[in-house]
Amino acid sequence: AFKFYLKQLDALRRELSISTRLVNVNPALLELANLSLDQSPHRLDEPYRLALNGIYDRLIATAKQLLPQLELRENANQVVPYRHATDLLADLNVLVDSLKAFGGDALIYPRLGKLTKAIETFGFHLATVDIRQSSDVHEAVIKELFNKAGYDFEYDELTEDEKIQTLLDELKQPRLLFSPYQQYSELVHTEIDVLNKARDIKQKFGSRTVKQYIISHTETLSDLLEVALLQKEAGLLKGVWGSQKIQLALNVVPLFETIADLRNALMIMGQWLSLLGIRYVLRNQGNEQEIMLGYSDSNKDGGFLTSNWELYKAEVSLVELFSQAKIKLRLFHGRGGTVGRGGGPTYQAIMAQPSGTVDAQIRLTEQGEIIANKYADAKVGRQHLETLVAATIDATLLPEISLSTPKRRMFEVVMEDLSTTAMTSYRSLVYETPGFADYFFSATPISEIAELNIGSRPAARKSTRRIEDLRAIPWGFSWGQCRLLLPGWYGLGSAIHQYLHQDESAYESRLKNLQEMLEIWPLFKTLIANVDMVLAKTDLVVARHYAHLVSDKQLRETIFSRIEAEYILTTQALNLLQGCKERLNSNPTLAYSIRNRLPYLDPLNHLQVELIKRYRAGETDDKLKLAIQLTINGIAAGLRNTG
Repeated sequence: AFKFYLKQLDALRRELSISTRLVNVNPALLELANLSLDQSPHRLDEPYRLALNGIYDRLIATAKQLLPQLELRENANQVVPYRHATDLLADLNVLVDSLKAFGGDALIYPRLGKLTKAIETFGFHLATVDIRQSSDVHEAVIKELFNKAGYDFEYDELTEDEKIQTLLDELKQPRLLFSPYQQYSELVHTEIDVLNKARDIKQKFGSRTVKQYIISHTETLSDLLEVALLQKEAGLLKGVWGSQKIQLALNVVPLFETIADLRNALMIMGQWLSLLGIRYVLRNQGNEQEIMLGYSDSNKDGGFLTSNWELYKAEVSLVELFSQAKIKLRLFHGRGGTVGRGGGPTYQAIMAQPSGTVDAQIRLTEQGEIIANKYADAKVGRQHLETLVAATIDATLLPEISLSTPKRRMFEVVMEDLSTTAMTSYRSLVYETPGFADYFFSATPISEIAELNIGSRPAARKSTRRIEDLRAIPWGFSWGQCRLLLPGWYGLGSAIHQYLHQDESAYESRLKNLQEMLEIWPLFKTLIANVDMVLAKTDLVVARHYAHLVSDKQLRETIFSRIEAEYILTTQALNLLQGCKERLNSNPTLAYSIRNRLPYLDPLNHLQVELIKRYRAGETDDKLKLAIQLTINGIAAGLRNTG
């Protein structure tokens, strides 16, 4: 950021050589020009250039102070560095105001206007980062802090109500739990050090450097209060808890991930807003609360359809809660690249959000290969950002699709029915079928993926072969490699089949309901379109080759036959709703693109199966591992929508 700012300032002081013999200037500009150390007699009548020279020197001093590793030849020892980026912006705005006042608008926008906009956006920090940690870690740290402070209880054994009261009582105490004279575990030191670093960085580079503290696996109100207490321990809580001036330097952002957590989100946030201290905190941070929603883990927990439906319901209920509380809500969508992780066309995904949930702002993640696909080329990146902005504006300003209350209620009842069946079908296979974990670890390259030097975290949270302990990202990625892409469709076929056939006398009316939902309800339309795309990439013939990596024939046939049966039901359901048997019939461009990639994908899949067989048989050649890695990369690139 500093190098860019300095380059632009250097260009500006050559361009803005305006003389006071020709134009008038503001007194504020003259005052700024008089602060410059430039004593050249040739520039006495060039206040813009003098002011820019002074600004340039101060920025050099600032850069050397904040980033001494930067190689800057200029010497600026005699000037005072800027304390904040806002001070730099204020100086530049003096130039802008003077140009505007005396007819120099045309000189602002080519460079000066862009520079001020850049500083407004990037400050001295360049990019705002989040802190993210699991609630389990916070609980372990808080427990140890209480133990070392001499409390006679085990924090993790308290009831939720007892935890809440204990945390609130401790937040009111002026003294800290953490003592420099105590011996703590590495975990405690690590977590406290992270917060201390965040405090120092905010003081050095500005408050926007680190703004949010995201709590993954938020399950209870105490999970939020634990982070508030940890901030107090690191000096990030200003004021006395409960006072009107109380401030938390890091916004506490819950992340609701599992189906149960999404269902409890309304209750937890209602409790959060009922705390007087929190209402003061929110008021002092702009009266805004951010909430992150997890697509990956909710999908892994309850399947594709239920995940999307529970996310939708959680958004609707949270928007209503915060609207009643008169607090702005920003939803942070933790989407991945695959449909099973919330991926799919961005514009359609935003437009499918419930009414009122976008409200001129939206936050979402871009992960894995999606980053390169969307941003490696500047033109493509700009186009994607324009799409995001357009979708946000449209979702905010365009009138909501008019649905009568009975119609909307009918759609919701149908979705609830479909979701219940889909989740039962999905969990029956994934969590209740004996040997399913063994099948998954054998029939997909999950073990080989876990050995790759990719990703920011291990493939599993614990060293077990339980599906519950596997992270959602490698879970979805592995199913893509074997061409089943199961997280993106499994359960939908059973849900639609049961809905249509549980009352044969109502078959026609129920089918009409589904077709009407597909025609006019953005949520259902987007869900079906995403499943359509996933099925276009799914290939049971290729997947069967992977299934033969499972040595237990009975287990292999039992599980693969269930997956095959669900696939048939799902394709039949889409054929019925869409009125055609061709996948992506409504999107011929995408269909053509996928068909062109298949001749390259299929051989890679067959090659990968053979290489995995050799590797698991005991071959240890490094070239074999490299070859497997190359097939993983190739298949991911061919499938797209990974990450």
